Amino acid sequence: MNIPKNLRYTKDHEWAKADGTLVTVGITEFAQDSLGDVVFVELPKVGSTIEKGKQFGVVESVKAVSDLFAPLSGTVTEINTTIIEEPELINKDPYEKAWMIKVEAKDMNELEKLMNSNDYATMLKEHQ
Repeated sequence: MNIPKNLRYTKDHEWAKADGTLVTVGITEFAQDSLGDVVFVELPKVGSTIEKGKQFGVVESVKAVSDLFAPLSGTVTEINTTIIEEPELINKDPYEKAWMIKVEAKDMNELEKLMNSNDYATMLKEHQ
């Protein structure tokens, strides 16, 4: 299972990557694998405010519908329109091409409180 070391992770299987105060958010390889073939993605509008731990979107697969939860609070500055048109990209490349939203973080300390790659890997092992 691919768990990039440069990302932070939530218990809900979202990842976050900071570039200054701009944070890119997506779902993990574990999440997309659990969902199966993704067929639909619903994302917030640019300019929306998201709140840590609250729903910001939905991913639908052939097996299930799953809510997306914000890893931190902030304002959505960009959405990945490519995955709306080609949701199957999430199954192929969840960490690069299939990022979901970019957020101007309200408080970067929220990012520091997320799991690092080792903690996330440990959590996955404990839930198997």
